[in-house]
Parts: sequence; C-alpha cells; structure tokens
Amino acid sequence: MNSSSSSSDPKARTRLKGVQKIRTMIEGFDDISHGGLPVGRSTLVSGTSGTGKTLLAVQFLYHGITYFDEPGIFVTFEESPEDIVTNAYSFGWDLKSLIKSGKLFILDACPDPEGQEVVGSFDLSALIERIQYAIRKYSAKRISIDSVTAVFQQYDAAEVVRREIFRLVARLKQVGVTTLMTTERVDEYGPVARFGVEEFVSDNVVIVRNALEGERRRRTVEILKLRGTTHMKGEYPFTITDSGVSIFPLGAMRLTQRSSNVRVSSGVKTLDEMCGGGFFRDSIILATGATGTGKTLLVSNFLANACENDERAILFAYEESRSQLARNASSWGIDFEALEREGLLKIICAYPESAGLEDHLQIIKSKIAEFRPSRIAIDSLSALDRGVSNNAFRQFVIGVTGFAKQEEITGFFTNTTEQFMGSHSITDSHISTITDTILMLQYVEVRGEMSRAINVFKMRGSWHDKAIREYIINEDGPQIQESFRNLEGIISGSARRIPSNERNQLSRIVNAVRSDDD
Repeated sequence: MNSSSSSSDPKARTRLKGVQKIRTMIEGFDDISHGGLPVGRSTLVSGTSGTGKTLLAVQFLYHGITYFDEPGIFVTFEESPEDIVTNAYSFGWDLKSLIKSGKLFILDACPDPEGQEVVGSFDLSALIERIQYAIRKYSAKRISIDSVTAVFQQYDAAEVVRREIFRLVARLKQVGVTTLMTTERVDEYGPVARFGVEEFVSDNVVIVRNALEGERRRRTVEILKLRGTTHMKGEYPFTITDSGVSIFPLGAMRLTQRSSNVRVSSGVKTLDEMCGGGFFRDSIILATGATGTGKTLLVSNFLANACENDERAILFAYEESRSQLARNASSWGIDFEALEREGLLKIICAYPESAGLEDHLQIIKSKIAEFRPSRIAIDSLSALDRGVSNNAFRQFVIGVTGFAKQEEITGFFTNTTEQFMGSHSITDSHISTITDTILMLQYVEVRGEMSRAINVFKMRGSWHDKAIREYIINEDGPQIQESFRNLEGIISGSARRIPSNERNQLSRIVNAVRSDDD
C-alpha cells in the first residue's frame, strides 16, 4: 500500500472533521443540542399553532446578527414584513435598524390573495433565485423560512411541493447557509408534520409542543434528530419571556456544585441544636406537614435571621397575600415591611394558576439574579403542584433546587400534606430525594388535646436529633419543647402512654446499649 495514502497522511487526518455547529444563543437550546445547529444544514422546527415556531426563527437570526455579526435572511410565506418587525419589538428586538444597516433582509413570499396558481406549474425557481441573490448581496450566513406549511396549503400535489422544497434546501446547502424552517403539525404527539413529508427534506428535526396537562398549558421542546451529531434526548420545558424563548435543560445539569460545611441558623435556637448546629449554607430544606402546623412560621424566622445578619432573602409565596404574610409575621415580632424597606427582604406573591410552572421557574431565576439573595423560601410547593403532572412538578423542583445550589443559596421550601393527622408519605410529594433536610410537622392527640409535633426526619451529611418533640406556637413564635416522653404512637397521630413495665424494660435496654458503647 502506498505510504502516502490519505489513511496514513497526518495532514489528511487533520482535515477530517465532524459536524460543526453554530451557536443559537437561545437560552438552553445550545445545551440540549450539544453546541447549537449544524452549520450549513437545514433544521425543521415543527409544532402546532401558537407553540413559538416563528419566534424561534426570528430569534435564531437576531442572535446571529447581534452576537456573531452574521447577516440573516427571513423568508416569510404567511406574515407581512411589517407584522414581523412589529411583533419583534415586543421582545426588545429592533429589526428595522438591522434592516437599514444591511444585516437583515425580510423576503416577502406571501401569495397574492387574489391570485390563482395551477398545480402543474408550481415551481420555486424564481424564489430560489431571489433567495440566492439576497444571500450574495447581504453575505448571509443564516436563513429562516416561515413556514413550509403555507407552501403546501396552496397546492394539492404534495409530491410536487416536496420536490421543490427539497430543491430549495439542496441549493441552500450548496451555498453553505444554515437554514431553519418552520412547519405546522396537527396534534402535539401525532405525526411530525401536517403533510408527512416535510421532515424528510431536512437534516434535523426539532419539535415544540404546548400541551394541556391538567389545568395548565406546558411548553416543551424535543430534538428528534440532528443528523451526524449528538444531542440530548427527551422533552425539555421552555417558556416565552419578554426576551424570547427560554429553555430549561434540566437533563444537562450536573451534580458538580460545591458543598459547604458552613452552617446557617434556622432562626430557632432549639431547631439548630436538633440539626447539629444549623442548616448547611447551600442546602435545601423541606418543611412538610398539614395546614396550620407552623411551616410558614419556621420560614419567617429563617428569613428574618438572614436579614438580622445583613443578608438578603426572598420569599416566593403562592398561598397568602403580602398583607397576610406581614400581619402574621408581625404577630410573632417580625416586621416584614421594615425589612423590605431596608432592602434586605423581597416578597413575591402570585397565584399558582397565574402562569405555568416554566414561567414561575423563570420568574424565580430572574428575581434571584436581580436581587442576589443568600436565602430563598417557597411557601408552598404543594400550591404549585395542583393541576400539573408529577413529571412537570419534579422538573420544576429540580430546576429551582439546581439553580439555588449553583448560586450557593440556602433554600427553605414548605409542602402541605392532605392528611390532617397521622403518618403521611413524604415520597408522595416527589421531592424528598431532591432535598437535603426534611422537617416533619404534624398534629398529635395527647390526653384528649391537640398538640403539634416536630422532628428532623432527614439531614444529609450531619448528625441530627431523632426525637419527636412538642412544638408550641405563642406570641413569641415557635417554641420547641422536649420530646414526648413516656408516649408512643406519635407518628400515627394518636399517642398513648407506655405502661410502666414496658418503660422499665425499655430503660434497661437503653442503659445496656449505653454501657456497651462505653
């Protein structure tokens, strides 16, 4: 064999490169696509009406111009150029100035509403020539076509249209531009595209959905294929904010955040002692229990303690109004309004149903980035859990906890259980494995009276008190007493006194264990 063959030529090997990708700078998309869209290839974005396809197509071009100085062309088959420019202003994108500077060109390919075409004469040659001319004139690197569906709807012969679209895509590939095309589908989980042929003329396929889950809409994006390269599998939630599409690549999160040994106070001295000296600074704490067991009170002390140490804190409340929270805190000697005026506390109140989980997550992240707190609290997660799927809720919690740990923030969340008394399954909330510390609060009947109980159910990386203690709320706030002595059945909600003979036997066992330890 010739030693100069390409297989053994080092220079030839260096010329062998994989698929190169172009960054979109769309939040989260470059993560799930492992770097962006393949350079010089076509990507089909398919979704039902209102899923944000056109927005993605515009954002792809806008970011290319503003981040990388790459001119772009937008080919519209549906909306007028004027409407596209006007809609873009809603997201702070000044397309008109980009058009004037020669960085963006909008090619109007909308059909004449009064014109009638003959199916047999359908030919995109003229459009292809116009696009090629624009590419040369503006030195375009990116092109968006919105939408292929509009072309199919004008003609009955799908095979003819498919042939012409394929010719258009092939020509764009020849000139080396990166293309994003949109198309419409009928169902969220049905065929990829309405006419069943669009996906075969493109190298890559991205599906966007806006499915109704329970009582709320939930937007997700899925990369179905990126030919010749890797990408993340599955659906990822996204939302549309005032700056465009924002995707939450939860699967891209890595457990690489640092773990601190520094402790922070809960604001309740006895609870700190039960937790071995307080909470870890970057930990996530969950207080779970029936309504009225004192979860919000613990949150209030946790936030107030941060402010006492000149640290900022945010409370995201989904069950009570600002005035209710301030009134209740005042009755325990905590002045939320004064702390807000000092700039140490921020309270964000919202109805859970006012937005989807992705929107709530985006709001939480943006408020944290803006206010830079050392502690956050959510009261309560169970309010956000209503009317959504378990998977959507778990993804939301992963998003919040992951972001908090990344920013080294201590998070305190509450969860209201449906069961008023007796034991309840913490794992039913689907968040127990994500949290570092779990405080279980409950009602218990003792000698014909209702009492509250608290115990540290779990605490990662630290010793903690195993006792079930009495939890009293008075004008001074939370008062944690000694454990319920000589009683059993606390967890069941109906305590009973341990007979003296059993107490003596138990005492002997405890003493024997202690002597063995010595």
